[in-house]
Amino acid sequence: MVWLLLALIFFIVQVATVLLLEYRSPSKAVAWVFIMLCLPVIGFVLYYFVAQDYQKRLKIRKRGSRLFQEIRSHLWDRADIVRRKEDMNNPEFHHNARLFNLLNHLSESPITGCNESRVLTDGEETFAAMLEAMEQAKEHIHVEFYIFRDDQIGTQFQDVMIRKAREGVKIRLICDGLGSIKLKQPFIQKFKDAGVEFYYFLPIWVSMFSRRINYRNHRKIVVVDGTVGFLGGINVGDDYLGKDVKMGYWRDTHLELRGDAVYFLQNVFLHDWKLASGERIADHGLYPEHDCTGNEQAQVLSSGPDMNWNAIQEMCFGAITVAKERIWITTPYFIPDQGVYEALKTAAVSGVDVRIIIPDRADSRLVKLASLSYVEELLAAGVIFYEYEKGFIHAKVLIVDELLGSVGTANLDMRSFFCNFELTAVLFDQQPIDRLVSDFEEDLRHSKQIDAQAFQHRGRWQKSKEILCRMFSPLL
Repeated sequence: MVWLLLALIFFIVQVATVLLLEYRSPSKAVAWVFIMLCLPVIGFVLYYFVAQDYQKRLKIRKRGSRLFQEIRSHLWDRADIVRRKEDMNNPEFHHNARLFNLLNHLSESPITGCNESRVLTDGEETFAAMLEAMEQAKEHIHVEFYIFRDDQIGTQFQDVMIRKAREGVKIRLICDGLGSIKLKQPFIQKFKDAGVEFYYFLPIWVSMFSRRINYRNHRKIVVVDGTVGFLGGINVGDDYLGKDVKMGYWRDTHLELRGDAVYFLQNVFLHDWKLASGERIADHGLYPEHDCTGNEQAQVLSSGPDMNWNAIQEMCFGAITVAKERIWITTPYFIPDQGVYEALKTAAVSGVDVRIIIPDRADSRLVKLASLSYVEELLAAGVIFYEYEKGFIHAKVLIVDELLGSVGTANLDMRSFFCNFELTAVLFDQQPIDRLVSDFEEDLRHSKQIDAQAFQHRGRWQKSKEILCRMFSPLL
């Protein structure tokens, strides 16, 4: 009897600890309490090593110390920065001060002019553009990926970087410690032997024992000579070329940027380099003057545990709440936080055309079941869901009215919004928005609409699995 009482007290202390530490995120607290109910003691050990800890979040902020501050005045003088809504090319913003002010205060990256963008819609097109830009490098190549594989396309990237390093080009490469855990040491050593500077972002064992395994760097960045940059959903691997037998055709969206926005993409990379390598780089030469041949306006938003604002979530929420005509979303993982969830539901009930494309063929059964658990109530509110059938859709795109379009690394899920290091480009001009709209409409042609009535009548076992996965969804 005494042992039973002690066990109960011990369990209560564990639950109280989680509730106190996760008071800012009730859904996450419930998920961890549920795990501890299912796995006493083990659940709390998992929480200790895996769960996001607020104090660790503060330490990462302090360690990062935002390199941006050292070059802020230099970039603000050099870049064409949009400071007033009246200076936006897009007339939709002239009467939308609330969203404009939000975007201007969200990030250390402002809205800039003098940009050109090119939307890339699959791995073949994206890899060709990246490799071509890297071949033209004269000064430096900065590369950062969540996943970098030592397969055919990975070797092709390696060959180009090694050749350019031997030509005297400075090459810096960051890979996430978890996402790229399968990289073999001989492959990495080949980089280092050629003079390529390689670092893992939070190596898996280091992050495990320092309780930072929950902070994954999900960004995908290539910057060449500080004048051309790439970001979006595509990692380096043959599966992104559709060579994975299980997933088949891989539909994704990436972005090529030239102009002032590249300065701020460069800054994100250098900040991550500081966190990964410990080396602080504040070389103004990495932000060269460029020919202002384009007049597009764009903003590069980064978010992560090193920042005070969840900038990408705030951008999504802010844009959704001001929508008048349409909200079109493509996301491989749909696990919205409560704010975005309610904003989507309210928009649909108000008559806004809300359409969301998710994969039919998922790369994670648990995530797919969790995603479906959010669908039924949104269908009842008027949100239209589609499942992409041509292959696997991995694009992360948001289109709101004629107001803006975004392309980036962040899924519409809580992990991307609150835990991962993520990156998104917000585009404001008509041409790139029209291209995103065209791609979305093409994706609809390869998708089936989820029928609301049929979905309501799915089996009890299916519903039970979805409910169970939803319990864990804040952690997925």
